[in-house]
Amino acid sequence: MTGADASSVPTAAEAAPARPKLVLTALILGALVCNINLAAANIALPDIGDAFGAGQTALNLVAVGCSLGLAMSVLYLGAVADRYGRKQLLVLGLALTIVVSFFAAFAASVEMLVIARICTGIAAGMAYPVTLSLITALWAPGRQRTLAIALWSAVSATATVIGSVLAGILLLWLWWGAAFFLAVPFAVAALILVVLFVPSHVAENSDRVDHLGGVLSVFMVASLVLGLSTVFVPTTALFGLVLLVSGAVLLVLFGWRQRRARSPLYDLRVARRRMFWAPATGGLIVFGSLMGAMFVGQQFQQNILGYSTLDASLSIIPAGVGLLIVAPHSARLVLARGSRFTMLLGYGFVLLGFVTMLFWNADTPFWWVSVAYLVIGIGAGFAMTPASRAITESTPVRRVGMASATADLQRDLGGSIMQGVLGAILAAGFARSFGTLIAGSDEADSISAQVVAALQASYASAMHVAEQYPQYKDEIVQAAQQSLVDGAIAAYAVGAIAIAIGAVVVGIFLPRKDRELELVASYEKADAGR
Repeated sequence: MTGADASSVPTAAEAAPARPKLVLTALILGALVCNINLAAANIALPDIGDAFGAGQTALNLVAVGCSLGLAMSVLYLGAVADRYGRKQLLVLGLALTIVVSFFAAFAASVEMLVIARICTGIAAGMAYPVTLSLITALWAPGRQRTLAIALWSAVSATATVIGSVLAGILLLWLWWGAAFFLAVPFAVAALILVVLFVPSHVAENSDRVDHLGGVLSVFMVASLVLGLSTVFVPTTALFGLVLLVSGAVLLVLFGWRQRRARSPLYDLRVARRRMFWAPATGGLIVFGSLMGAMFVGQQFQQNILGYSTLDASLSIIPAGVGLLIVAPHSARLVLARGSRFTMLLGYGFVLLGFVTMLFWNADTPFWWVSVAYLVIGIGAGFAMTPASRAITESTPVRRVGMASATADLQRDLGGSIMQGVLGAILAAGFARSFGTLIAGSDEADSISAQVVAALQASYASAMHVAEQYPQYKDEIVQAAQQSLVDGAIAAYAVGAIAIAIGAVVVGIFLPRKDRELELVASYEKADAGR
């Protein structure tokens, strides 16, 4: 008899489920699928830009599309899973991932690719939050659950590195679309294991799903992320501003709805808890900054440092190594010193990594690039476990979908926002720097507005112009490289500032270990009385 038999399924978390290693493997593979898809586009971006002649804003949307789809759907789908079945939604998400991967790989235009990436993210929104919520529901609070979350966190984040490396290898011989097939074999394996070994129903609730709140959350997140992705670029600034205003209005409406709904999608009483919102905010900043750094870094390495897709992917392996090495130590440190100490330690390493990136230039050696990624990986490894653990332990099991959705939003909304912001700053810095160089050129008066727009659109677009005007190729290439360096440095500076702000939030609002234990105990008591 497999763990899928509902008759043998516990109604609340026990010490561990039946066949715990197989169950945990299935759940980690499910999370790995989602994170490989998040990383697949970054390595392929220069090739995608070249294939479609895409501007920097379009490339930003390709990169952010998967995390956008996940972020905009994860709250709604987390509540659906809590009500109708976590395993069922996980199976559906994995199956949909396989189908959508083919649409992304064979997209005929950059617009089709953006849509396919968003759909991939929605499929991940069905699967990814369920993996953590099932861990929380199947393992009782304590050492085993903390270690399971630590392993889930480490492998989930390392999947970003795995995806980048495998994509880099594939793109040496195949076209850019091959990168979007990477998750398919993992999805098939996860699907088989989930069907066979993961319990069908665990501590789900019977509350009605707040569908209106779910729709509001989808459009709210989409408006905010797309607004931040476009508002910094001169040609799309007005559109981005309209989206941000719309997102702010939808945020107010969502909050109003959650206060009035009988069964709110997002329980504001839980969200107001200090051990919920503080680590959620801190995690969002650190995870988002990590993804933003890798997004900008891949373009810098391939376009400025001249790395092949393989070299670019190999350079970030130290980030995965750092994550895996630190994960078990992070779990032990959380138990010994508390969430605040462990998160602040992680923040310190990530900030050091960003400061290192500020000194990258066209002559930066490979080993120095790898050191920056190693330091950031170590920092993320320390920060991820306490953030996810604090959120899940301050939430009742029947609302664990909300907790896991929030933990996912740390990575995915944070990643969407920071990739959007850093990508937009990269695009704006590139355009501004190139515009300054054009204005100071002796040939400025003879350059048409159309050519100027193409030069400022993206590095790939500028390279197309250079091929059309071979007599100016050297000057265009040099200007494009300088502009990309300027844009990347501006993006890294903003990332470092965001990390510093996040460290302040964690330092001020997360309590020390003794007070943390008291708060979690009080939450459990309050939840038991409801």
